Amino acid sequence: MSMKAVQITEHGDAGVLRYVDTEVPEPGPGQVRVRVRAAGVNPADTYMVRGGYEFFHNPLPWVPGFDSAGDIDAVGEGVTGLAVGDRAFVAGILGPSDGAFAQHHVAEARIVHRLPDGVGYEEGAALGVPYATAYRALFQRAEVRPGETVLVHGASGGVGQACVQFARAHGARVIATAGTPEGLDLATRQGAHAVVDHSADTHVEALREAAPEGIDAIIEMAASANLESDLGLLARNGRVVIVGARTPVEITPRLVMRTEAAILGLALWHITPEQSRQALSAIGAGLENGTLAPLIGHSLPLERIADAFALVTTGHRSGKVVLTVD
Repeated sequence: MSMKAVQITEHGDAGVLRYVDTEVPEPGPGQVRVRVRAAGVNPADTYMVRGGYEFFHNPLPWVPGFDSAGDIDAVGEGVTGLAVGDRAFVAGILGPSDGAFAQHHVAEARIVHRLPDGVGYEEGAALGVPYATAYRALFQRAEVRPGETVLVHGASGGVGQACVQFARAHGARVIATAGTPEGLDLATRQGAHAVVDHSADTHVEALREAAPEGIDAIIEMAASANLESDLGLLARNGRVVIVGARTPVEITPRLVMRTEAAILGLALWHITPEQSRQALSAIGAGLENGTLAPLIGHSLPLERIADAFALVTTGHRSGKVVLTVD
């Protein structure tokens, strides 16, 4: 039996993506197969197609993509708690279980979670990478507690929006930055208590005014630009979690010493099975109670994968880019 899928036979830009017929994969022991209705496109997908990650080199030809949502249509030996016909979302990066840009996606059952009624497939496809990253940053790395002050840099992006939603629901005071009026408005609507334009020359002073007692945890999407100033904003025992950094950066170690601060890295491929379970359970609970709600910015059919990659790489968007799958 064949299916439609996006496939690459070499690494490169969006020009290497091909919409092809290929064999439908079968689930092995401990796996399920999802009939995909929507798939999320993440910056990490574009990096992997280019061959930009040293740690990730799948044999070619390869079907990229990690985040999907749809209906389970096959279950492997030993799987419990999931059944054929269940609506589900897949956080494939936690497996890793790639191959989401296709009509069928096989994944480890432990990284597949039921999609609550009332949550659409497109929203389900927007969960994996952004919301798992946000949960890990806030609660497994920074260990944010209710009542603490959290700064989310780049809050208008997918991970940033998820961080704002999670932190607000957890009882933290949330300060968010964005670089456009639309982004600032979005961060406010997502639940931020205060917003600051990070493109303004006075943004560091504005952050100090927003948190005169200091910031307990900073979720940093652009450490190359902000890490030095972040360290000067922290309260005692403050933490900076680095989610993204493009180039090297110099810091003043005394700023770390002054508050006994911690600079923490984040890489989803280090997450343990138990930590994955915790993250997926929290995401599922947030969907059920309405505190988590992915925002869809662009929805394109699977065959327009190159256009989806262009939207993700330019960064000029509000909301998640998803692919719909017939």
